[in-house]
Amino acid sequence: MDIDAFSAVNGSKWSRLTYLAHKRRLTGEETDELLRLYQTVSAHLSLIRSVAPESALSSSLSAALAQARTRFTGARSNFMEDLARFFVIALPAAFYRIRWLTVWCGLFFLAVGGAYALWIGTSPEALRAVFGSDDNIRRYVEDDFIDYYSENPAASFAGAVWTNNAWISAQAVAFGITGFWVPMILFLNAQAVGAAAGVFVATGKLDIFFSYILPHGLMELTAVFIACAAGLRIFWAMVQPGPRTRLQAVAEEGRSLVTVALGLVLVLLVSGVVEAFVTPSPLPVWAKITIGAMVLAAYWVYALLLGGRAFRAGETGDLETNDAGYRGIAA
Repeated sequence: MDIDAFSAVNGSKWSRLTYLAHKRRLTGEETDELLRLYQTVSAHLSLIRSVAPESALSSSLSAALAQARTRFTGARSNFMEDLARFFVIALPAAFYRIRWLTVWCGLFFLAVGGAYALWIGTSPEALRAVFGSDDNIRRYVEDDFIDYYSENPAASFAGAVWTNNAWISAQAVAFGITGFWVPMILFLNAQAVGAAAGVFVATGKLDIFFSYILPHGLMELTAVFIACAAGLRIFWAMVQPGPRTRLQAVAEEGRSLVTVALGLVLVLLVSGVVEAFVTPSPLPVWAKITIGAMVLAAYWVYALLLGGRAFRAGETGDLETNDAGYRGIAA
């Protein structure tokens, strides 16, 4: 077979296939044409490979056919488009859906933590039962609590805090379906924070406690509440699936709210940076707390404004139909 003559006869079809395969939107007629060209050019490629399997023409036609094939298998956008959609639509919509549950998790945390702080801060017996001798209490208040934020290099400390908190948040989302994991995480964390606050209440140094907790804790703890809210939402989908089957409800909520776990990785990275670089810094206390409050405010603006708009447009944070696959028929 004369490759040059074959190319001269069929080159226009190959060019047309390449054009249609890369066109952003196709009409119905163009889609039909692309399918016909795909079948024709596939046959052409087989003939060419029988003569010159490693030629530049063979590689060029293979690439054009691969691009055309993606139009028939559901590929709809490039990576950057998917990334933009995730951060502008899917993630804020998922955050918005659990906004009130996030607030309730926070209120539960504050109630438990406040009760422990009041109990330990006003009961010498409880204080010594938890922290031991007066020397232990003094060392914790004056050294251990403060040194925790500066005893390691800031970069490595930020990384350690980030991975630890991201792991806790992922567990809250993943194991939320059990129904007991989220209350347990909230209670244990509230107990630990409340006990620490109680020591400072007892020693009259609660201002020091807040000066080290608030800069990063405002966003860090909110991230934990968000993760817990996502986990509880998945659990509730199993308990109360509505018109969907339980399997369908859990699958849909799970896909939507795993989006939250992915987004919290970045949220916790920001709070980890604040904890490592801002909390132990020599900045005035008001400046450090202001930075923490600005990070928290940025989250809520993102969740309420972008998320509210996406949610009202029908977004939930779930995958699109082509990516989610077959969902079955509700019973």
